Amino acid sequence: MTEAVTAVRNGPILEIILDRPKANAIDAATSKALSAKFVEFRDDSALRVAILTGAGERFFTAGWDLNAASDGEEFESDYGPGGFGGFGEIAGLNKPVILAINGMAVGGGFEMAMAADLVIAAEHAQFFLPETGVGIIPDVGTIRLPKLLPHPIAIEVLVAGRRLSSHEAMRWGLVNQVVPGDSLMDAAREMADRIIAGAPLAVEAIIDLIKRTRHLSVADGLALMRSGDVELYEAMLASEDAQEGPLSFIEKRPPQWKGR
Repeated sequence: MTEAVTAVRNGPILEIILDRPKANAIDAATSKALSAKFVEFRDDSALRVAILTGAGERFFTAGWDLNAASDGEEFESDYGPGGFGGFGEIAGLNKPVILAINGMAVGGGFEMAMAADLVIAAEHAQFFLPETGVGIIPDVGTIRLPKLLPHPIAIEVLVAGRRLSSHEAMRWGLVNQVVPGDSLMDAAREMADRIIAGAPLAVEAIIDLIKRTRHLSVADGLALMRSGDVELYEAMLASEDAQEGPLSFIEKRPPQWKGR
């Protein structure tokens, strides 16, 4: 039997594949397996970027496994340290997570896209939230989506079942790129390579600061950044890489990042 979650190391990129017949639906065990891969990603200093995709072409993931629910799995089960889908709630995960959406992102799959740092979608991908049709609500989606879309569009998606095509999702800023399905992983890897060209501590400090300051005013965010209490930012300022960047520019050579 095929493992539901596998991972392949591609240099500094960890490529994670969700593969559960028939629709890559996620039960508690699968979510915990995803969490384990993302904890590995967080803790391995050699890994810079994670790419998560689904097997096949029809579904990225159908979200919560309703078959598991009918067998008694509760809606608020233990999904692992990353929460449902494996990464959205992992403490200290300040490395970029790219989702390569290979098909329909349904329910929790759409919510995972909202939680990712970057999203590349196949042309045939769709995004929708069918939860009200099965008597529940999209917990994370109910909170996140109105912050990402104009109110009328968010409400239509949340309560009227509107499906967003990949191009609509990109137009609304939910997706970075739309590409042909057979180019999806190449596009995700190209995005990862662009990130890897930057200094590791600088990338992580940016993601950490975004998370810490997203609900603050610009003035309050700057005050926090300059307070001396943001460890990643302080480590970045004092790092060898912060000296290497200007030096490599002056010497007209590519920088040699050490992550310290």
